[in-house]
Amino acid sequence: MPRMLDILIAALALALFAPVLLIAAIAIKLGSRGPVIYRQRRVGKDGREFELLKLRTMELGSDPVGVGRVVAVDDPRVTAAGRFLRRTSLDEIPNLVNVLRGEMAIVGPRPTIPAQVADYTPFQHRRHEVRPGLTGWAQVQGRAGIPWEERIELDVEYVERRRFGLDLHILAKTAWLLITGHGLAPD
Repeated sequence: MPRMLDILIAALALALFAPVLLIAAIAIKLGSRGPVIYRQRRVGKDGREFELLKLRTMELGSDPVGVGRVVAVDDPRVTAAGRFLRRTSLDEIPNLVNVLRGEMAIVGPRPTIPAQVADYTPFQHRRHEVRPGLTGWAQVQGRAGIPWEERIELDVEYVERRRFGLDLHILAKTAWLLITGHGLAPD
C-alpha cells in the first residue's frame, strides 16, 4: 500500500477512534495504577528497532520489557479493562501513531520483539523486507491460533506476494474479523 495511503488511513482512524481512546484511557486509569500507554521495543523494516505503542492491558510491571511472555486465557496479569481491549483489539489503536511516524504500515507482518528475532533463520528474516503492519496476512489466516513457525511462513509469503490488491483483501478480511469477533484474542 502506498505510504501516503497509510498516512491518510492512520490519521483518519486516529480521529475516528479519539473518543474510544479517551474512554479506554479513563478505564485503564480507574482500573489500575500506571501509564495508559505501554511501550515495547519491536523489530521493524530492515531489522531496525522501534518503540511500539499500545494501550496498557496488564498490571504495571507484569511483563518485563523484551521478554514478551505469552498471555494465557484468564491471565491474572491482565486488567479488567485490558480483557476487553485485547478481545476487541482496541489496545492496538496507538499503533496508528507508529504508522504516522513511518515505523509501521497499515498492512504488513506484525512486529516482533528482539528476543524472538535473534533466533530467526535467513528465510524468516525476509519478513523484515517490509514495514511491519497493524494487520497482516498471518493475522487474517488465524492470528494466535496458528503455530508461530506457520505465522512467520505466512509473513514471508506476504512479502513475496504483496501488492495493492492483496492489501485490500487483508483490510477487508480484518474488518470482517473485527466486526464478527472471530479470530481475535481469546476471552
